[in-house]
Amino acid sequence: MHHAAALRATSRVGAYRRREPEHTALYAVLQRELETFLARAAPEERLPAFIERELRAFLRCGILSFGFARAHCDGCAHDRLVAFSCKGRGFCPSCGGKRMTGFAEHLIVQSPASNGSAPL
Repeated sequence: MHHAAALRATSRVGAYRRREPEHTALYAVLQRELETFLARAAPEERLPAFIERELRAFLRCGILSFGFARAHCDGCAHDRLVAFSCKGRGFCPSCGGKRMTGFAEHLIVQSPASNGSAPL
């Protein structure tokens, strides 16, 4: 996206603001209870490894101390830190929402009604 187009897009939707997942109730509960929950599970009741990975990834998602990209605007010389996301599919509300929105957009763009080939 060109600089001018990026500025217009930003002015339409407002300035970027980090979502701060560490201030949510879900994050607080999971951060406080995950290790206890995992330790108390009997061996036959252990969560599958992919679920444990997803939960741990959620605790790193959007947290600047776990990694970020720096975005710089040459026009105003402003820098913005954008935290890395977990890109989770099942547990993270932010990443799951992004994925769902992207898929819905794909369905709309690819639907027969959108390209004029379906009868109304």
